[in-house]
Amino acid sequence: MRAFLFPGQGSQAVGMGTALSEASRAARDVFEQVDEALGQNLFRLMREGPDDELRLTENAQPAIMANAIAVFAALSREGGVDLVKAAEFVAGHSLGEYSALCAAGSFDLATTAKLLKLRGQAMQAAVPVGVGAMAALLGADLELAQKIADAAAQGEVCTVANDNDPSQVVLSGHKGAIDRAIAMAKDMGAKRAVALPVSAPFHCPLMQPAAEAMQDALSYVVVEEPVVPLYANVIAAPVTDPDSIRSLLVDQVTGMVRWRESISEMTDAGVDEFIELGGKVLGSMVKRTAPDAKVTSVVTIADIEALAKEIA
Repeated sequence: MRAFLFPGQGSQAVGMGTALSEASRAARDVFEQVDEALGQNLFRLMREGPDDELRLTENAQPAIMANAIAVFAALSREGGVDLVKAAEFVAGHSLGEYSALCAAGSFDLATTAKLLKLRGQAMQAAVPVGVGAMAALLGADLELAQKIADAAAQGEVCTVANDNDPSQVVLSGHKGAIDRAIAMAKDMGAKRAVALPVSAPFHCPLMQPAAEAMQDALSYVVVEEPVVPLYANVIAAPVTDPDSIRSLLVDQVTGMVRWRESISEMTDAGVDEFIELGGKVLGSMVKRTAPDAKVTSVVTIADIEALAKEIA
């Protein structure tokens, strides 16, 4: 059994999609449609930078989605891969959940781009720059990360944002609390704690204003039933009901990304092959959670052609 995975924030890089757009008409169409939907030359920013502008949440989120869906479009339209026949599930890390839903037909491409632009703007606006922060705990599991978060909070917000794999958990909250977590992490048993270069504290209660903005936005859009089930971040379980998907996407803004559990649950359900489209970030997390699984990252036209030959 197979699952298609879609990467989240942090997988953006200047130059992304350039070679793919030159090699694939289907990919080029995706970038053009996203630009048109947003009324912005996002693809030029993806190709040429500057990096600090691409890293802005409101640009990074639709850019990462566009790149992943361009890979998926080339794979399906030119490689002849039918998602329903090729995979039992889709899943995405944080914003990647929107990419997964776009690939599975729940959202059209223009709607996905607009929702992610808004999501990025709402997340950035929710907390003034400098008030929040995030940190990765390396060599720490969920239980230890929770203990560190509880000890560091001291009246401020400090929660687990991403349970990525058995040895990497991300904390999010007020900057003071995150600084305390970094300072005490090693003494409490973590191998290392690293402050993340993010502009807002994602997936924590401080994001409530962004959750409300997404609840409003999602109430106006059509959500179709996905052609294959989505393993949702906040419940680590498959979902197909459109109203449930809408609700879970709202919960996801403030809730924990239960990625390790999602991979474990998919493995328990029989998935033994994971294919990451448009990035190389999730593969290593998957291998640390499910060492026996086959993991493939599909980024280039050569990757797409090789995968199409294998599974089409």
